[in-house]
Amino acid sequence: MIKSPVNLDDIKKRITELKGSPVKMEINRGRNKIVKFDGVIESVYPSVFTVKAQEMSFASKTFSYFDVLCGDVKITRF
Repeated sequence: MIKSPVNLDDIKKRITELKGSPVKMEINRGRNKIVKFDGVIESVYPSVFTVKAQEMSFASKTFSYFDVLCGDVKITRF
């Protein structure tokens, strides 16, 4: 199956539109280790974005747009 061509600029634009809204995150850490949590996209920078987790004790996590492009990070709007 051929994936639709998505580039980093499209991903940046979509994540910028989600800024401030609640999202569901699914992070693939490898070797069947998948972390799921709910959070809010706090900040959007040129190469990374930060997500504040609602149920976890740490302040925020940082992800790159390339992680989303590769499929290691999946973001779903509530």
